[in-house]
Amino acid sequence: MRGFNDDMIQVDAALEKILSSINKIGDEDISIANALGRVLAEDLISRVDHPPNRVSAMDGYAVRSKDINSPPPVRLKQVGESSAGNRFNGLLKELQTIRIFTGARIPENADTIIIQENVIKEKEHILIQKTEVPGKYIRQSGLDFKKGDVLLKSGTRLNFRNIALIAAMNIAWIKVTRKPRIAIFSSGSELVYPGDEIGPDQIISSNSIGLSALIEASGGSPINLGIAIDDMSIIRQKLSNLMNVDLLVTIGGASVGDYDLIRRILGEAKNKIKISRVAMRPGKPLIFGKLQGIPILGLPGNPVSAGVTAILYLVPAINKLVGSDNYQNPIESAITTINLEKNDSRQDYLRAKLSRKKNGELSATPFNYQDSSMLLNFAKAECLIIRAPFAKALKKGNRVKIIRLDYFS
Repeated sequence: MRGFNDDMIQVDAALEKILSSINKIGDEDISIANALGRVLAEDLISRVDHPPNRVSAMDGYAVRSKDINSPPPVRLKQVGESSAGNRFNGLLKELQTIRIFTGARIPENADTIIIQENVIKEKEHILIQKTEVPGKYIRQSGLDFKKGDVLLKSGTRLNFRNIALIAAMNIAWIKVTRKPRIAIFSSGSELVYPGDEIGPDQIISSNSIGLSALIEASGGSPINLGIAIDDMSIIRQKLSNLMNVDLLVTIGGASVGDYDLIRRILGEAKNKIKISRVAMRPGKPLIFGKLQGIPILGLPGNPVSAGVTAILYLVPAINKLVGSDNYQNPIESAITTINLEKNDSRQDYLRAKLSRKKNGELSATPFNYQDSSMLLNFAKAECLIIRAPFAKALKKGNRVKIIRLDYFS
């Protein structure tokens, strides 16, 4: 078909072509209250020292070390207290102490904290039963980080720990990459929406709903354009409604059948198609190119094929759009619990369950049936076992590469 490169390419080559054709999108300023999962578009520099002052790391008593040089018990007079937010104003005089609580500021001339467990209280005095070395249980100003330190780099995807750190840096608003707008639709006259009446030759459209959730979980804003029946004019109308879209995802119509119209339309000479088939299972009929200057990713229609290819290509594409410092999915290893047959020319992604052995090692058990239409097994799966092209037979107990699916929940 004109406009297509019919050479089947390998998985890594396909991913490289996709990522090399996608550029980072623009930025926006947001409150850190709305920053979970967003990607920084600037380095963040602390505006403060943390902690801002010398503070106690324990509940106890602040003392001068020169007042506790004699063997215990040592008797000191309590002249006040310091709590977080309410410091003791003044200096300690000879044989004086103050009650101090965790996080409270320490008097300027105190250099030791005696924890409360080592003290007997006597009205206005204390008896120190065990002394400490100077500096113990004291957090120095700037112990955690200092004003001017670069603590988070551009490209960091923010989790709740990062957000807490940003707040402690005294930063309320940050620059992040805006959420990419990703249009998605399914094609096929057999498809109906969930909850609609199902005709005798129809099935429920599950892919666009599921992949919209994946797009959102990956940091994008899905625009679900619904279902297009197998009609060239209707599909062209869907493809023409792409204002302010950063990426288009189509589901179905990517193979070579008479009703695979997405492939036929995108194969027209005016469009630039870079990928038409990938040597993988499931998901061989994959399309990638440009339509009206917009990147388009055409996924196969079988539910598992659509899901696996979305994990392998759509998620990294979103990461590239938002400028994440890590585009690709993390690869781990596990022990296979069954014998694996030798593989053919296509890279295989076996759906599998995970468990922990007594020694803590992760083990993976593939499902018996790996049909690309079996959505239940895909929903139950906890990882994909990667079998390289022409991989040799592997006995149980050996290591395999896996992609954990809990990263995409």
